[in-house]
Amino acid sequence: MTPADAAANVTDDPRFSGLLEAARALQPRTVALRRQLHKHPELGLRLPRSRAAVLHALEGLDVHVTKGESCDSVVAVLNGAKPGPSVLLRGDMDALSMPEDSGLAFASEEPGKMHACGHDTHTAMLASAARLLHSRREALSGRVIFMFQPGEEGHHGARHMIEEGVLEAGGRPVERALALHITATATSGVITCRPGPIMASADAWTVRVTGRGGHGAMPFHAIDPVPAAAAMVGALQTMVTRRFSVFDPAVLTVGRITAGTTSNVIPETAELEGTVRTMSDDVRSQVLEEIPKVCANIAAAHGCTTSFDVVTGYPPTRNDEHVAARVLDLASAVLGARFGPPMADPLMAAEDFSYVLQKVPGTLAFLGACPPGIEPDKAPPNHSNRVHFDESSFAHGVAMYAAFALDTLR
Repeated sequence: MTPADAAANVTDDPRFSGLLEAARALQPRTVALRRQLHKHPELGLRLPRSRAAVLHALEGLDVHVTKGESCDSVVAVLNGAKPGPSVLLRGDMDALSMPEDSGLAFASEEPGKMHACGHDTHTAMLASAARLLHSRREALSGRVIFMFQPGEEGHHGARHMIEEGVLEAGGRPVERALALHITATATSGVITCRPGPIMASADAWTVRVTGRGGHGAMPFHAIDPVPAAAAMVGALQTMVTRRFSVFDPAVLTVGRITAGTTSNVIPETAELEGTVRTMSDDVRSQVLEEIPKVCANIAAAHGCTTSFDVVTGYPPTRNDEHVAARVLDLASAVLGARFGPPMADPLMAAEDFSYVLQKVPGTLAFLGACPPGIEPDKAPPNHSNRVHFDESSFAHGVAMYAAFALDTLR
């Protein structure tokens, strides 16, 4: 079946009739919840105010709600009219630890906290999708699991929810899963994704270089760790470009170098801190094995020693080939042909929806929300203190969540 045939099948299916219009009718609810969350961002795994807002948004719906114990998650299960498989839709809820300078009328009222990655929009769209699907539950053969997740920004919230049983919340294992992630640097309303790797792993590492301190005027009486640390920066970049294939990439960044206290003292220690991003588990493990080797050998050449520490982050996010293709078909059919372009390249940022995709065939897809009057490549990006999103795109996100569930639970 060609993509055109697949899209035609969706267009002819009465279950998808009026779906976008129904999502637009819910727009006041979606925007109101989004702005409420945006004003009061919360961090990490404990989001009591955000969870209360989600629970209020689900009131009046015939869904079974479970609240997390190890984190402030919400799982809502909607049963269709007939038995069948389970499909999971995820929206994350946590914010970033940073100030907001967007100038929005509903900007953050919490100092040093901001919804700069759009998780407030994800939560609001998912809550409206629950309401839309509830109105069409007669067309569902199976159940929809709505996964409202805290702690995506480095706190492994998805892993906590998996350990607490979100993938079995419907009484049988989830068979398909979808997460949407909004982005200000793509055309508003566009849904895009790709098969295979779409986002990278993320690990943080630290190398501590130890020499012998002394007077800055007499380095020959000391063992200076600073030149050793400086040599490591270049050597690590060379290691990545010469030992790993460009077709299975790795990105290594040294983000912090710390040494010394004043100009005329040779310190005893220096530290390098950085991040590694990869698209495969094999390259990930190999890079983390090579970093301490390279640094130890350079340190030895300078008469120094090293210690190495790594904080393991998220695994690579890999989309199922068939599910990714189907999402693009659905986007083209439900939203319009120009709203479902394939994504050319993966991103080297990381996502903890990767934990779900390790266990369930599914897809992470991006929703464009570039503000009006700005070219996408000029818009403040996600994680910017000035980022803002075109709220009119929300209806496309709500419709896509609903279309994915209706399509899976045929």
